[in-house]
Amino acid sequence: MSDFATLEEAFQRIGRQDGRYHERGYLFVLAALEYAQGKLPARRHLSGGELAWACRDFAREQFGLLAPTVLGHWGIVSTEDLGRIVFTLIDVGLLASQPTDKLEDFERVYDFAEVFRAGYPWPGVERG
Repeated sequence: MSDFATLEEAFQRIGRQDGRYHERGYLFVLAALEYAQGKLPARRHLSGGELAWACRDFAREQFGLLAPTVLGHWGIVSTEDLGRIVFTLIDVGLLASQPTDKLEDFERVYDFAEVFRAGYPWPGVERG
């Protein structure tokens, strides 16, 4: 079976299991994981907190000031949502977990309204 068929089947299972989040939200989390891995000297397992912060950074880089709007459109409005997406991806076999990983690792990592509003890194603007 090809990887594409496996991915397609995984998303069909996700759609049957939990319709809370848009498919793009799941793809976003997978992309954010790759984004975070690319910033590390070597690939390794990320904690829930590390992945949540990577999602914030990736969203800001990809969507700028629209990040909370885009994520909200996909149903992602908290770090707990990121955790539910991650554990769904684990359940369908697209991600792997460590025995110590738990959904609670994503609880209240940060407040979406605060991190997306405060200190936005404007490209090309020097701070004095």
